[in-house]
Amino acid sequence: MKVIPRSRLAPATAPFIALVTVAALLAGCSGRSPGRFSGNGSPAAGLDDPAKKEIAMQLVSSAENSTLDWKAQYKYIEDIGDGRGYTAGIIGFCSGTGDMLRVVERYASARPGNPLERFLPALRAVKGSDSHDGLRRPFTDAWVEAAADPAFRSAQDAERDSSYFDPAVEQGKDDGLGALGQFIYYDAYVMHGAADSDGTVGFRTMRREALDAAEPPSRGGDEVTYLNAFLDARVTAIRKEPSHSDTSRVETAQRVFVREGRLQLETPLEWKVYGDSYRIDGP
Repeated sequence: MKVIPRSRLAPATAPFIALVTVAALLAGCSGRSPGRFSGNGSPAAGLDDPAKKEIAMQLVSSAENSTLDWKAQYKYIEDIGDGRGYTAGIIGFCSGTGDMLRVVERYASARPGNPLERFLPALRAVKGSDSHDGLRRPFTDAWVEAAADPAFRSAQDAERDSSYFDPAVEQGKDDGLGALGQFIYYDAYVMHGAADSDGTVGFRTMRREALDAAEPPSRGGDEVTYLNAFLDARVTAIRKEPSHSDTSRVETAQRVFVREGRLQLETPLEWKVYGDSYRIDGP
């Protein structure tokens, strides 16, 4: 997971920049969850709809990379000084957290003998630390080189979906949330991870705290009230983590969409992250 957008690195206070499959629950005919159906009563598109997923990737990229061009990030790699070693790729896979290792393992399986495969022992050794041992410039150069290979880009996509996107969307659907709520879950997964770790508060803790404060739509609760409870829990989590400080990712982006009632991520969307303004006009 990436914890600090590289264009927003500031000395110690730069903002952090990174379930099981269940059937979607439908309420009775007179009590459909507000985020799960469109205005005409037909099932609403979830975040896994291709058009909605593209919006989600642009939203995450605005915070992670200060650009909507998320597809240009496959080759990105640097140490942003957050204690997680190298941060790289489309959502900020890290050498210290293990998801970068999984990306390279996927790539090695698809393309044996690729330029990154020889670094697998080093990636396994540095997991859990910020060490560059056995990596350094040869590794970062190989990462950039590999980004030209569709198989490597596919490995990044697969790890993003398996560890972050799919679990978040599935949990969001289980909680009766529309595309916006599913995105809010996904962004929390990317930035914080699923579970708590040393010095961090994970998605599961945020969700538990939100459930203590409000009922989700799947339990008959109001979707806006629940989403605000979740965002409150996330702001608290951000402020607890040493590598976080700026909450604009929530307050001037996701909270704005909630306030505007864009529960299906209806465009146009306008928001700010870390002082920069963005807009998505379609689809």
